[in-house]
Amino acid sequence: MLDSAGDRDLCSGWERATIYEAKGMAMRYMMLIYTNETDARSIEEMKEVSAAHWAVMDETTRRGILHGADPLEPTKTATTVRVQNGKVVVTDGPFAETKEQLAGYYILECKDLDEALEWAARIPSSCGGASGCVEVRPIHEIRKPAPESNASEYAKA
Repeated sequence: MLDSAGDRDLCSGWERATIYEAKGMAMRYMMLIYTNETDARSIEEMKEVSAAHWAVMDETTRRGILHGADPLEPTKTATTVRVQNGKVVVTDGPFAETKEQLAGYYILECKDLDEALEWAARIPSSCGGASGCVEVRPIHEIRKPAPESNASEYAKA
């Protein structure tokens, strides 16, 4: 969908995913892994979780759909940046106290949401803690500028 100027894509991620699916195009999805990092697991359990992640990464690499996957450091290493009344405010730690914390992510290119959900179900969500969840979100592709264009033109895309 284009705006009135005809140059901006205003589709939501799910609308775009439906369009990509209808055209037989693959779409990238981000799988955000949430877990409770304060619930410790045994070394053996963590080895099992690690092996399960490697199995997913190996299979998605073999299929050519893995675009990235990494665990995150614990929330105690986080720094939050906000702009309030035109001033930058930097604080240690995550933005909000929650039961589950973002533990890592995968970026996979999938033919449709159903395939993305199938992969999400295979991703262990007990990284560093008790069971958690995997949030699946389509990635809003940003048009890349031509090499000769400048950044201000890119920002309009």
